[in-house]
Amino acid sequence: MAQIFPPSANTLVRSMAVGVVTLIAAAIALAYAINDSGYVTRQDQIRHQEVPFSHRHHVESMGLDCRYCHWSAEEGHFAGIPPTHTCMTCHNQIWNDSPMLAPVRESYETGEPLVWNRVHDLPDFVYFNHSIHLYKGIGCAECHGRIDQMALVWQESSLHMGWCLECHRNPENHIRPRSEIYNMAWDPTPAEQAEIGPYLVEEYNVQTQDHCYTCHR
Repeated sequence: MAQIFPPSANTLVRSMAVGVVTLIAAAIALAYAINDSGYVTRQDQIRHQEVPFSHRHHVESMGLDCRYCHWSAEEGHFAGIPPTHTCMTCHNQIWNDSPMLAPVRESYETGEPLVWNRVHDLPDFVYFNHSIHLYKGIGCAECHGRIDQMALVWQESSLHMGWCLECHRNPENHIRPRSEIYNMAWDPTPAEQAEIGPYLVEEYNVQTQDHCYTCHR
């Protein structure tokens, strides 16, 4: 019986098989890359706000403590967004006729709260409690970056589950003394962190929480 396919058909089939596998692998890699990109995570993207509040001016220049505005961070799951009267504590005297602050004055006069766009906005299926992280020695800058140097706020980290788990599994690499929680400039060397980290983990009774129920309740 005559041969139906020429010998070169074997090479063609092998090449097609390799091409299909390569294409599938490339598609999977591309999907992972897109999922990790700022296009999906919104990392490094500045969020538009009705009032362009500058943390750099208020924190770094004026020396305001995080808790002056985010007063519930130490005791609640949510860091809190300051009510308008907190802003007007100063701005009824300072920049009280600035056009940029017109929405603040209107909110104060009408009682309608300002609408702020969340920057670090976790999915609804993720449980996060600010107070326990602060109590266990995790500083503001660990998640929010050097927000004290941001004129406009952006999301510093991806907030992906893997990013959270890296800290949950290795808390000694991220923990700091409670006295330094609000110190944005606290930046120990790797050797200093390696020395103080395990001690603080034991001192604060930090557990490696990496089971699903920790965040997904």
